[in-house]
Amino acid sequence: MNTTTEIKEEITIKFAGDSGDGMQLTGNQFTNNTALMGNDIATFPDFPAEIRAPQGTLAGVSGFQLHFGSRPIFTPGDQYDVLVAMNAAALKANLNTVKRSGTIIVNLAGFDKKNLRLSKQESNPLEDGTLNGYRVFEIDVTRLTKECLKETKLGTKDKDRSKNMFVLGFLYWMYNRKMDSTLKFLNQKFAKKPEILAANIKVLKAGYHYGETTETFTTRYEVKPAKIEPGTYRSIMGNQALVIGLITAARKAGLPLFYGTYPITPASDILHGLSKYKNYGVKTFQAEDEIAAICAAIGASYGGNLAITGTSGPGVALKGEAMGLAMMLELPLVICDIQRGGPSTGLPTKTEQSDLLQAFYGRNGECPLPIISAKSPSDCFEVGYEACRISLQHMVPVVLLSDGYIANGAEPWKFPKADDIPAIDVKFKTALNEDEEVFLPYKRNEDLVREWVLPGTPGLQHRLGGLEKEDQTGNVSYDPANHEYMVKIREAKVDKIADHIPLQTIDNGPEEGDLLLLGWGSTYGALKSATRDLLAQGYKVAHAHIRYLRPFPKNLGKILFNYNKVLIPEINNGQLSKIIRDKYLLHVEQYNKIQGTPITKQELVAVVKQLLG
Repeated sequence: MNTTTEIKEEITIKFAGDSGDGMQLTGNQFTNNTALMGNDIATFPDFPAEIRAPQGTLAGVSGFQLHFGSRPIFTPGDQYDVLVAMNAAALKANLNTVKRSGTIIVNLAGFDKKNLRLSKQESNPLEDGTLNGYRVFEIDVTRLTKECLKETKLGTKDKDRSKNMFVLGFLYWMYNRKMDSTLKFLNQKFAKKPEILAANIKVLKAGYHYGETTETFTTRYEVKPAKIEPGTYRSIMGNQALVIGLITAARKAGLPLFYGTYPITPASDILHGLSKYKNYGVKTFQAEDEIAAICAAIGASYGGNLAITGTSGPGVALKGEAMGLAMMLELPLVICDIQRGGPSTGLPTKTEQSDLLQAFYGRNGECPLPIISAKSPSDCFEVGYEACRISLQHMVPVVLLSDGYIANGAEPWKFPKADDIPAIDVKFKTALNEDEEVFLPYKRNEDLVREWVLPGTPGLQHRLGGLEKEDQTGNVSYDPANHEYMVKIREAKVDKIADHIPLQTIDNGPEEGDLLLLGWGSTYGALKSATRDLLAQGYKVAHAHIRYLRPFPKNLGKILFNYNKVLIPEINNGQLSKIIRDKYLLHVEQYNKIQGTPITKQELVAVVKQLLG
């Protein structure tokens, strides 16, 4: 068959089906293959909100979105060029995001009467004109998979599980890809299950050859490698990058790492990742609850470890009193909050910038803590390292904010060189100085930081606990003036961290103009892309993204007043907006989206144009 090859600058694909259809695995394999091809990528896994939702229903749709290209990619894409829909529910849930004239590949077996009824569709969208204007390819993936495996001894269920490999093989053909990376993955995954291995390989190749032999498909596509900085890259997810960043900080500080946690979506992968690095002195502890997890981490910090605890919003609520204890003890501790939709149990599998106000104010008494935020999956490495540096050098608990979008998304990450990462200077006090008669555990240096003493050090005993401390001695104190002084000095210590963090920079655009897009966290890609497009259209706009949320960089206020308007887009109801208004008495515009999905570039471009008339 004669085919033509069309060159594309960028493509967005969405894989969608039931939870059991293997869409996450399919998406991850296509992502890894794409990364090896040298394309820039951004991904967005979309998990069902319900555990084991009924098959064929809208609630059970699982998806994986991938945006890749030969130019820099900052978001997983606003609309899909290609939708792979394994059943009627997957098509219904995603159709409104497919570009008009886009390609839709459907599994015919997922559009029978039962699937239409479960997805609450009175007519078949393949027949009623719903898909007019789209380029539709109907493939009976289920039947072709079963035919391919009719001679194997596998049961019907195992055969059916292989159908995602048929789709993957077909897409490898469609986008001029080799199957080597997936063949290697399958050989590793099913090394001890030869029948399942053989079945998956056979179906993968069948999908590839289906595209090659059928006369339906006359065009293949190619996306050239992106022009990126030379180096060694890998595709990395946010939680994976955070794991490596935390371990790097421990090695650079010369400390063992202790991670105390209780499993919670979407933070659990940090525990799974860290547990594989015992050879680096990493200790992981799965506690019976959130309170035990953070208290164990505080104990580990007291014992001289780099102590980390991880959770999501509901867990932060439970850890609140112990966070205050760590702040009162002035011990280093990193609290990783991988945010999700709330309140309460909320939306466990959906992303949201839900906890900024909780990180600022969510503890009893006056309990300010430094807050640092990751902006992308690969940025989690640097933010993990930086949170540990601040915590260790300033003897203070630090809140690290990520979210489900960052944690489960993936992008290329260039391996840093170990020699380029600075050491974290950590010193334990081991004896009294010559000018000291007694140990004063709350005696402070010029940054208001007290010294770190390992338990059992002769002559350096001090009192523990959450009761208010007397200045310098650390004895329990109920003196009103001392309490006010200690509240003020702990806040001043956090504020002085601003002397040891970088100044705020403009990510893109002029240093003054009509409008500043101000963001934090996972809105980074959408803001950067929208700003790039608006600048190309002649608008005087700029984009700044805040990593250090408490304390703010010292020059942030000056930057804000250089623009006629400031727009703060957030995946919440305006949490940073409230803080900026309170801090700088500045009117800001808001754009808030609270739907469990990221803000898109198109939304931001439209909002900015409306604001600027």
